[in-house]
Amino acid sequence: MAVSTGRADVTRSAVLAHLGAQGPTSRADLARALSVSPALITQITRQLLDDALITELTHSPSQGGRPARLLGLAADAGHAIGVKVVSDHVTLVEVGIDGAVVRSATEPFDAAADGSLARLAEVLRAFIARGAGRTLLGVGVGVPGSVDDQAAGTVDSTQLDWQRAPLGEVLRDELGLPVLVENNVNALAMAEVLHGKARGHEDALVVTIGTGVGAGIIADGSVMRGRGGGAGELGHVPVEEGGPLCQCGAHGCLEALIARAALIDQARAAGVIPAGAGIDALRDAADRGDTAAQAIFSRAGHLLGRTLAGVVNLLDPELLILLGEGLDAWPHWSFGFEPAFRAGLMPRNRGILVSIETWQDDRWAQGAAALVLATPFDAHGRSGEQGRLVRERLAAADPGASS
Repeated sequence: MAVSTGRADVTRSAVLAHLGAQGPTSRADLARALSVSPALITQITRQLLDDALITELTHSPSQGGRPARLLGLAADAGHAIGVKVVSDHVTLVEVGIDGAVVRSATEPFDAAADGSLARLAEVLRAFIARGAGRTLLGVGVGVPGSVDDQAAGTVDSTQLDWQRAPLGEVLRDELGLPVLVENNVNALAMAEVLHGKARGHEDALVVTIGTGVGAGIIADGSVMRGRGGGAGELGHVPVEEGGPLCQCGAHGCLEALIARAALIDQARAAGVIPAGAGIDALRDAADRGDTAAQAIFSRAGHLLGRTLAGVVNLLDPELLILLGEGLDAWPHWSFGFEPAFRAGLMPRNRGILVSIETWQDDRWAQGAAALVLATPFDAHGRSGEQGRLVRERLAAADPGASS
């Protein structure tokens, strides 16, 4: 399989995603839809044909000149499983080679319990068993924390109360499948590149707000991991000197000021919501016009806007994507965010596109599955031995090889 550039890697995956979503398409239409040159599409589709991931179909109608050949997905190219892990539940999806979700499920899960890794393996095994016996290429797992590398899958996560948890090793032993593990926001950013708003953008910033605050950095068409997989820890940017204690052990981090738990604590302390009430009660109060509740969200938006203005000035992305369960109350956040964000931008960056996405829980799991789907085009070798095993299963394309 030919080694390609990071840009070509993304485009190859985007071709598969487009064919899955739109159906058979000509090379010329693919080039237009993905905003790349016809020459690059010709090169990439030739590789995909050689790898038996796509197939040539009948000619399309012509308006004069030679009819164009349509390209479609190979029927038996394989599926992948994606898993999003949080402290109290897991979301699982099965996706096709194009990234389209075939089925999904959400199961309760206690990450802090003894034997939680074995329990996760049980949940996965049961989900796989409920499938249709398709060829499975592997499992991708997204977690809120740092991952040493995708192939090893050792996790440090304060949210899950995991330290050097051998997640990848346990799941590989229990499932007998290739397993790739990544920070959940990095995985989500990959899904945005392949299937979402970031498709066609070389440089973008994906920011999630909810139980934590994180960022996925897309640079030159690839997701940036940093030295040890910790790039994008936006929530731990120091914002307030001597501020509240963060779960990382520092004081005044952005996450300690604007994440869900922080907003709830502020609202209870101010008497906006009673003890025991949560984020829904705070949002309801703001919706009813409670000015103190609105001020809590507005201040959070202001802090987020100021911080992101600095990040945008530093990274110079084309697009900023905001999403996460915390943005259910975005109309209240936006009062503080917009003026602070725009005022903090350098003049050249003030026209940056900002997309506020509707929250979809299974999007995280779809991102985790994208870890598997991207391995055949891994020019950087990030998927290691697990990527090699995925490629072997893909080449075999044997229904009998499924777990």
